[in-house]
Amino acid sequence: MRVVIQRVTSASVTIAGNVHSAIGQGLLVLLGIGPEDGPEDIDWLVRKVAGLRIFDDEAGVMNRSVVEIGGEALVVSQFTLMASTKKGNRPSYIGAAGHELAIPLYESFCQALSAATGRPVGTGVFGADMKVELVNDGPVTICIDSRNRV
Repeated sequence: MRVVIQRVTSASVTIAGNVHSAIGQGLLVLLGIGPEDGPEDIDWLVRKVAGLRIFDDEAGVMNRSVVEIGGEALVVSQFTLMASTKKGNRPSYIGAAGHELAIPLYESFCQALSAATGRPVGTGVFGADMKVELVNDGPVTICIDSRNRV
């Protein structure tokens, strides 16, 4: 699994002209799922995301997690994070999991992140054409891959 985490002051997902999900201060998490991913990847990534100390403390130092600030999270499925660009200029997406595996893992990730943060998690709609808007705070953007834990 791969995530791109953006610290935001706000973020939303719009589908067919209607706002599906919106959050205030917190994290926008773009989630890519590969065919080899499973529950252990979810557990590890959720702990990382929920515990990531990228919010300022009273001294202005990035020392607080989304949990500590009472922030929100919005998770959007993003199969393009699994793209390979080794050959040519057209990305290959064969490294992305199919719907039958990816949808349950996406839903499990969202449920686990909600449990870890103690707050409901906003979501997109798997496979939908989504318009994602965000105000990146900082900007702060972090990439994490569960295959690179060392």
